[in-house]
Amino acid sequence: MAKPVKTYLFCYDDHRNFSEDVKKRFSDPSKYMVLTFHNMDDFLNQLVKEKEHDFCKVAVLGLQDTKENFDIIDHLIVEIKKTDRSTGIILLGSPDKMDEIKKAIRTNIDSYIPRNANLVLRIHNTVKKLMSEHSLLIYRKRRNFSFYFLLISIAVAILLVIIALFKLPIYF
Repeated sequence: MAKPVKTYLFCYDDHRNFSEDVKKRFSDPSKYMVLTFHNMDDFLNQLVKEKEHDFCKVAVLGLQDTKENFDIIDHLIVEIKKTDRSTGIILLGSPDKMDEIKKAIRTNIDSYIPRNANLVLRIHNTVKKLMSEHSLLIYRKRRNFSFYFLLISIAVAILLVIIALFKLPIYF
C-alpha cells in the first residue's frame, strides 16, 4: 500500500488574516507541513530550500485590494514558478475584486478563492485536489515503468522462443 504523501503549505500572509485558520485546519503533522510567512524574502528562501524534495507543495497567497499589491504578487508567482514548476498556487482575494484579480494576474493559478466564511474549506478542497494530482503523477510514472518492463520481458521471451525454434526444432 502506498504511503501517505506529505504536503507542504507555504502561506504568504502579510496582514495575518488567514494563516491561523489554515494552521488549525491542516493540523495533522504526518500529512501536512504548514509554514506561514509575513515577509516575501523568507517565503522565497524557504521555497528554494524545499526545491529538491519531491513533496506536494502548495503556495497560498493572500492579496490585498491595491493594484500595487497585484504587481508584487504577480512577480512572486513568477519567482515561485521559476523555483519549482510543480508548486500549486492558490490566490485569496476579496469577493468583489475577483474578476479584476483574474485579469491582472496572467500566470497559471490553480485556484482563485474569495475571502468569505468558507475560505478554509475551499482551501482544503483545493489542496486535496492538488495532492491527488501529485499522487496521480507519481503513479503514472510507476505504471509506465512497469508497462515498459513488461513489454521488454515479452520481447525477450518471444526472442528466446524463436531462437529455440531454430536451434531445437525437434521440440516444436
